[in-house]
Amino acid sequence: QEVLGEDKLMAILKERELKIYWGTATTGKPHVAYFVPMSKIADFLKAGCEVTILFADLHAYLDNMKAPWELLELRTRYYENVIKAMLESIGVPLEKLKFVRGTDYQLSKEYTLDVYRLSSVVTQHDAKKAGAEVVKQVEHPLLSGLLYPGLQALDEEYLKVDAQFGGVDQRKIFTFAEKYLPSLGYAKRVHLMNPMVPGLTGSKMSSSEEDSKIDLLDRKEDVKKKLKKAFCEPGNVENNGVLSFIKHVLFPLKSEFVVLREEKWGGNKTYTAYEALEKDFAEQVVHPGDLKNSVEVALNKLLDPIREKFNSPELKQLTNAAYPNPSKAKPVEKGTKNSEPENVVPSRLDIRVGKVISVEKHPDADSLYVEKIDVGEPEPRTVVSGLVQFVPKEQLQDRLVVLLCNLKPQKMRGVESQGMVLCASSVGEPRQVEPLDPPAGCCAGERVYVEGYEGGEPDDELKPKKKVFEKLQADFRVSEDCVAQWKQRNFLTKLGRVSCKSLKGGSIS
Repeated sequence: QEVLGEDKLMAILKERELKIYWGTATTGKPHVAYFVPMSKIADFLKAGCEVTILFADLHAYLDNMKAPWELLELRTRYYENVIKAMLESIGVPLEKLKFVRGTDYQLSKEYTLDVYRLSSVVTQHDAKKAGAEVVKQVEHPLLSGLLYPGLQALDEEYLKVDAQFGGVDQRKIFTFAEKYLPSLGYAKRVHLMNPMVPGLTGSKMSSSEEDSKIDLLDRKEDVKKKLKKAFCEPGNVENNGVLSFIKHVLFPLKSEFVVLREEKWGGNKTYTAYEALEKDFAEQVVHPGDLKNSVEVALNKLLDPIREKFNSPELKQLTNAAYPNPSKAKPVEKGTKNSEPENVVPSRLDIRVGKVISVEKHPDADSLYVEKIDVGEPEPRTVVSGLVQFVPKEQLQDRLVVLLCNLKPQKMRGVESQGMVLCASSVGEPRQVEPLDPPAGCCAGERVYVEGYEGGEPDDELKPKKKVFEKLQADFRVSEDCVAQWKQRNFLTKLGRVSCKSLKGGSIS
């Protein structure tokens, strides 16, 4: 998508083959968007480049401890195995690649001294700015996050490469490296960037946002479930994660895409240019359901060899050890006393941004609304809420709300409710109620999570007898600056904090 230092690149190619590296911090499980850099690595090898792949284990720890120290070795081994499986699945010969771990050289005396030298010339402002798109942004950032860009810059020198390749989200780190490496007497490198694949919810596909991504080891039924929930509005080509995945992953790998349809809807159609597919979708010649089904088939063909490799007992054990499930308790044997209590954490809640499509009074209850709410699924959900006395109908229509989506559906005066609109409530009388507000610009279906609990798969359905929501909801509060919180940790989306208009110190239900 972009090259920094194109003149230098052309000068090197006139003399010899390019030496280039691609690095990945060993944090959350790699997802299908990793096929974008994998396909470019294949192109580099075909062009005769010397390619190094860096498993940046130390970076994973520095990035707000996304990889805890005790799991660092396990996660690095997982990344090595899964990245190699990806490359093999698209026909890349591994013997032509060089694989390196960051801690192989980043703990050396020479490297450490250069970290100190760099920290003596880099400003706090520049370090923070460089990591803004890559390092996790929190309210009280750790010093480790400021070190991250400097280490990535030094990697270019210590790996002895001409160029670094990464996503466009790395651009600020690349310009940081160009500015500061010469201050240590090291040469500027060339930087090449690929586009970022939007997630299924419309924003960047992220390892830490479960609903935005499809993991490389997701089962076929999980792929179907996530694609079903993906944002793919008829005719809408903006922030469409499904179309973007076809453009940036499937087309580069296969050079074509087949839309699978029944004969009565025109039969299968093969596209050899993405622009033609986008045009047909915009004109509603291609239906979202057919598009999702076709992506599901194509994606499973890519993932099957990876799933097969990781079906071995050794790699299954590695996966479970590297990524222990934080949201599910260990199974309890019947009759066992003093069993370990169930792990009740916010990541078990399936909370999403919703858009209210319609609002009507309940036919049999004056205090209830019946709303149709889009949460990024093929059909809007029907939700019954007791907001008639608190929120005028016109204030609900077309607004964004925060919806709890995995409660067990239940009938409310004859109408089945498929979710709960989360609202802030005042403590005293008269009671006031305000629906929670997602940040401006959010898309329907985007995940809402609690700070520090971004990982973990939500329960498919919360069992009423377990009272998981009730236990968590007891610690829901509105802060003094009107931010929704659980145990003083903010409710967030990728775009920022969830809030209410005015009910400071209120409860949330």
